Amino acid sequence: MPVSERQLADFANKHTWQIPFDTSPRHLAGPGDARHVTHGLAAAGWTRTSDPLSPEIVLRSPDHRHSLQFDPQSATSAWWRLRAEPSSTEPGWYAEFGELVPAELLGHLTDALIAAPPAQRPDPFPNLQSAGWQLDSANAARSADGMCHVEHRIDSDHARGSSWHIETRRPGYGTPMGPRIWHAWLDDLAPDHLVSAFITALADPAPLQRAMYDRTAHHSVVQKPSPLTPEQVVEAHTARLAGIRKQARTTHRQPKTATPPAKADTARPTARR
Repeated sequence: MPVSERQLADFANKHTWQIPFDTSPRHLAGPGDARHVTHGLAAAGWTRTSDPLSPEIVLRSPDHRHSLQFDPQSATSAWWRLRAEPSSTEPGWYAEFGELVPAELLGHLTDALIAAPPAQRPDPFPNLQSAGWQLDSANAARSADGMCHVEHRIDSDHARGSSWHIETRRPGYGTPMGPRIWHAWLDDLAPDHLVSAFITALADPAPLQRAMYDRTAHHSVVQKPSPLTPEQVVEAHTARLAGIRKQARTTHRQPKTATPPAKADTARPTARR
């Protein structure tokens, strides 16, 4: 399902008339435009399987193994749900993301999903530390403002497995953390490079672009006029989609290689539903 000229024109019409503002930190930038995610997957050949007249969007990968659901009418705090069905060589896994997760961060994860995985297993915590985050332990870190927390929870009950928890919360009043703003949850069977892609994008100090009246996540967010013009914002989106299409064509032409074995811990459960 390639992105059509009309869909690109709709994106351009929205952003060409909005003056972009550099918005930081990223965890407070607000949801942004969901098309950073959906256009990217469509450019990679994912197809919509949901009702075109419904606000819910379900996209499925060309091999039918992966699916992404975006439900802005969800009765739960999870608006985005990403699933991988188990295969003969790989386990299934599940991830979910809240309403106010910046779409650009999820777009980094889905870009990593449709690209070839790296040769080495990545560790996101050095990237967090390099970006000025405080490491609370070997498995936990928090942003400089203390509002965003990343934790790899390794459960002592091995049958339950472990998982990645990312949360942004309002400052507490007399307590360490206040009410939750947004969350991301990935089970421990989610590929390491996808977890790392999301967390690395989260910690990137570069601002995200938002329009003056776009919804942000908290009043403490910092916004200032961006050096980018509206036309440059649209051009960057179009260039990204062109790169994804080229990458997808290259991947389809490559011969199939053996899939690396699943993680050794077979006692962990399959993806949460």
